[in-house]
Amino acid sequence: MRRNRPAHIWMHDILEQLNTDIACVRLGKIHVIIVKSPELAREFLKNHDKTFASRPTDMASQSLSSGYLSTAVVPFGKQWKKMRRVLIVDMLNQSRMRWLLDKRNDEADNLVRFLYNQCSNNANGSVVSVRNAAQNYSASVIRKMIFNMRYFGKGRKDGGPGLEEDRHLSALLTILSYLYAFYVPDYLPWLGLFDIEGHEKKVRDAVKIIKQYQKPIIDERIRKWRSSNQEQTICEKPVQEDLLDVFILLKDANGQPLLSAEEIEAQVTELQLATVDNPSNATEWTLSEMLNHPEMLTKAQEELDRVVGQDMLVQESHIPHLPYITACVRESFRLHPVAPFNLPHVSKSDSIVAGYMIPKDSHVLLSRLGLGRNPKVWENPLRFDPERHLNEFGGQQVDLREQELRFISFSTGRRGCIGSTLGTTMSVMLLARLLQGFTWSMPPKMDKIDLTEARGCLFKLYPLYANAKPRLSTALYLQV
Repeated sequence: MRRNRPAHIWMHDILEQLNTDIACVRLGKIHVIIVKSPELAREFLKNHDKTFASRPTDMASQSLSSGYLSTAVVPFGKQWKKMRRVLIVDMLNQSRMRWLLDKRNDEADNLVRFLYNQCSNNANGSVVSVRNAAQNYSASVIRKMIFNMRYFGKGRKDGGPGLEEDRHLSALLTILSYLYAFYVPDYLPWLGLFDIEGHEKKVRDAVKIIKQYQKPIIDERIRKWRSSNQEQTICEKPVQEDLLDVFILLKDANGQPLLSAEEIEAQVTELQLATVDNPSNATEWTLSEMLNHPEMLTKAQEELDRVVGQDMLVQESHIPHLPYITACVRESFRLHPVAPFNLPHVSKSDSIVAGYMIPKDSHVLLSRLGLGRNPKVWENPLRFDPERHLNEFGGQQVDLREQELRFISFSTGRRGCIGSTLGTTMSVMLLARLLQGFTWSMPPKMDKIDLTEARGCLFKLYPLYANAKPRLSTALYLQV
């Protein structure tokens, strides 16, 4: 495992060499099952969903969840059921998303302002970092929804992040890079004492940075609400403004706080981890592909001009009427997934799946690469082709969710992503604002965008830099 990093490459090589859609590799005492066909994926996550509804325990997931107090990485049990219910019933429902619409709009406006400030002083526009803009938009949207703040510090006058936000975002991305990363001591526990390659230190340092910025805010907010309940009248009590307030005010059947400070902190961190990478990764890849195929860029902007016009900025209410732009994001989810595998599922008992004996405690990995690029499923699978999704949906509203597991967007079953509506909204709004607000072209002395993947996380190996030029009226930019 140490000599052959990243692990997903040799795992996929095994599938190719054996010409199979399913294989088993034993790492230590753990059977790791790799799956790359939609039919088998549906067997695991639909027909046998309950059996495979748990998660493995490992160093990174334990650290980020404060000992498994959150939802996504928590093994099957009472804690997972409790936190999942909180997210479904109290946090990510439609009424709550409508309540937080203004906060998402603020960050979409700030994205436009940030880029405009970078490119408006030059008649021909300026080269900007699309990755930086996209990642910070994703981080600021969820930060505003949770904490009701854009910046942990002072930020920048141009709308960009300051040192505090950069450090916080970097820490989140570090944790994501080490989460379920085939860390040897997770399979050979006796090696945990030696912290091979320093993975544990890097994860703990990242968690420490996140706590440095979040914990004081959470602790102060808890103190404020609890003191208001004891000392102030109903008229004087503070008003709920964000998801953190909602977390704090949840009550159990006895009228006591439902969640501890540690549970709130763990879940807040996990919500941010779930939103910072997928929308930004999909948008960076989509714009990269479009720059190499300018006709796609033109078609997307024509759709925006037809549906929204150039006298207002695109809003979330426009998303159902933007099938081509949504199809472009969906195609990036298929062809350019954010990670090689879906989060692992763990079997709670011995079981027979599609004729294969799957031992208890096996780790099941659905291959995002194997599903999304499967030539048995997709014609010309390595070609970026949004039209394939338009044809599938008959030109009507395109859905980013893929229930049949022909690729992984938000997965499905008990462990499917609870925030698929939010994820869809953020992803499409991010791309739509970039395409509507700016004319994009190659940087000087470049005639093609390099589409090489990073070996581990599948981000673009080289961050996308592109020339941005305002394409709307100056007055519209000044309004934001």
